[in-house]
Amino acid sequence: MTRLALIAGTGTLPATVIAALDTRPLVCVLDGFAPTDVTPDLTFRLERLMPLLRALSDQGVTDVAFAGAVQRPRLDPALFDPATAQLVPRLLSAMQSGDDATLRAVIGIFEEEGFTIRGLGTLVPALLPGPGLLAGSLTPQDEADATRAAAIVTALGAVDVGQGACVAQGLCLAVEALPGTDAMLAQVATLPATLRPNPSQGRGLLYKAAKPGQDTRIDQPTIGPHTLRAAAAAGLGGVAFQAGAVLCLDLPAMQAEAATLGLFLWARPC
Repeated sequence: MTRLALIAGTGTLPATVIAALDTRPLVCVLDGFAPTDVTPDLTFRLERLMPLLRALSDQGVTDVAFAGAVQRPRLDPALFDPATAQLVPRLLSAMQSGDDATLRAVIGIFEEEGFTIRGLGTLVPALLPGPGLLAGSLTPQDEADATRAAAIVTALGAVDVGQGACVAQGLCLAVEALPGTDAMLAQVATLPATLRPNPSQGRGLLYKAAKPGQDTRIDQPTIGPHTLRAAAAAGLGGVAFQAGAVLCLDLPAMQAEAATLGLFLWARPC
């Protein structure tokens, strides 16, 4: 019999996933990264990862999914149990290679303990819209900006930098790095008019996509209504994203928000 555990991070995504499932999963939360509106069944620290895995096995867990944001926690050497301590060189080496390598190492550890890692797209496929214009209208300039942004994200993603970029009339206004999408959009909002093209010719867009080769079972790009509000505050004309590869939190609310703000929302074909 299959039993699912959800490793939940901050934000509303864990609650959205839980609400969409027929059976509530066992919810495990990394200490300091509690999700919104979710009561955890287990709280753990990374320094005691192996005891967590044993606890999951003891409770009959067979499958594990990950949802929500987690930043790299500061590790306390005094808290490591002997079994987890043996993993430290492996984890530190992966962390020095970037986020993707770190996540692949985490997946490997779970799989070695016999767990199946489930991507959110297989659990809640409705969160991954297929290609199509979801709100507003597109101009040829918008389509060209999305093509330019997609090329930028692909190039940066290949070196594990980020999953997003803001482009207006072919000019790259900002790229996503460690601080994330919200920080990138806040940065764009502060750009003076002298550094931006004439908005009458196109206000530009935010583009989000998975990195090339990214294992989306544990880390999938995510946008929601707040993303549209931040894009509007940044003076952009819309949000485009890679169809079938980006999680949308409450798509009806996103479409309504886009209509209210006068933005387009586009699931761009790969």
